[in-house]
Amino acid sequence: MATALITGATAGIGAAYSQLLAKQGFDLVLVARDLPRLNNIANQLKKQYEIKVETIKADLTKPLQLAKIEKRLAVKSKPIDVLINNAGFGIKDSFLDSNLEREQELLDVLVTAPMRLTHVAVAAMVKRNKGVIVNVSSIASWIAGGTYSAAKSYLTVFSEYLNNELKGTNVKVSALCPGFTRTEFHQRGKMRMSGLPNFMWLDANKLVATSWRAAQKNKAVSVPGFQYKTLAIFAQYAPRPLVRKIGINVRRKQR
Repeated sequence: MATALITGATAGIGAAYSQLLAKQGFDLVLVARDLPRLNNIANQLKKQYEIKVETIKADLTKPLQLAKIEKRLAVKSKPIDVLINNAGFGIKDSFLDSNLEREQELLDVLVTAPMRLTHVAVAAMVKRNKGVIVNVSSIASWIAGGTYSAAKSYLTVFSEYLNNELKGTNVKVSALCPGFTRTEFHQRGKMRMSGLPNFMWLDANKLVATSWRAAQKNKAVSVPGFQYKTLAIFAQYAPRPLVRKIGINVRRKQR
């Protein structure tokens, strides 16, 4: 039985990936900070799909807690076949006004954690010549939208690099770059989203299904939704001064 490890598994894209992979028969290792909620989801999935589900309570900003996940990834007797690096959060404040510790935590969760977890997982996957890694990035990785965009840029480029580096193996790496998605993300970040038109919102379950198909085909980058495919092309090829202007305007409207 194949096993998937998912960070940020209790809500949004992480929860949708947990549901999708459980439905496909994967055993799961679910990681999040909220243990009661984590165990509740684990019990639901075990009952519904008759799979094995482990839970790890971990705050990815804490090195010792991150190390617990690294240790689980390295267990040879219970290998991880799929790694979904999903955990994340955003900061609505301008970098000029934001809390420095919070900015460091953002880098810890969005950059350091997926880098370290991928480093452990990919080594084992290459030895077995089998595995899938999905890094949940963002359409924001192509705009100049604060340190969140900068962190997601790292994750997208990192995924593209690994996808290319692993050509010739059966290890697949894909960056999922969604746009605005109906999850708890914006509420937790206390971001103002009331002005966003309905057609710009994505459904987590649908975008995860799209992402998983892309990962199976070993596509380096997955951008779900026609509106965001169009935006991604614009953001990558339009004049950078224009892209920077749009990026800062979007950020200001969210405050």
